[in-house]
Amino acid sequence: MSKDLMEIIAYDDNEYSGSGTSSCTVQINPASYSHEHSISYNNTVSHGAPGATLKYKGTTPEKVSFDIYFDATGAVSTASILDSQTPVDDQIQSFKDVCFTYNGDIHEPNYLIVSWGTLVFKCKLTSLSISYTLFQSDGTPLRAKLSVSFEEAIDADLIAKEANNNSPDLTHLIEIKDGDTLPLICYRVYGDSSYYLEVAKYNNILNFRNIAPGTKIYLPPIK
Repeated sequence: MSKDLMEIIAYDDNEYSGSGTSSCTVQINPASYSHEHSISYNNTVSHGAPGATLKYKGTTPEKVSFDIYFDATGAVSTASILDSQTPVDDQIQSFKDVCFTYNGDIHEPNYLIVSWGTLVFKCKLTSLSISYTLFQSDGTPLRAKLSVSFEEAIDADLIAKEANNNSPDLTHLIEIKDGDTLPLICYRVYGDSSYYLEVAKYNNILNFRNIAPGTKIYLPPIK
């Protein structure tokens, strides 16, 4: 399996612990993706006032959306588990088993981490639209486009902790910059660089020595 391909990993809870319960690697990477950030305000208009006052209500969950393609013509050379000889409907079902299908153990669809390059997004699938674009003479699909949307899904404690910027006992969301190393970041936040292995495990980072600038990682509270 190529590490350059987008991977979607399923989890049973929004703590995203361990290596996940299942995963799906896309056959063809998206050509682009959108990452939506939004803030919600209440528009308050006082009696007799010339205009409305914006009052902060909350920061809404981030959203990521993109298109991916599944192909069964054999023309696509890929290292994905979704082999190009596998029927398109079977490829789509593999994707749905990870991202869409109801998980009876948790009574809801899986929690997910979408991982590709600098994107590491903890989320749930909120929208799936399938367009079939190429067929055999008998109508069997040979190619399909999946338009998918995901919404950030983290637990309430983590959201509350991210609102605090200073304490090493709270969770931080940090963006890697040029020159940053995981031990150095741990030293800045915790005062002790030895926490880097725990942080790498928490973020499912396999190679902590080679984290691309722009990558966002979570630093959990010290236990």
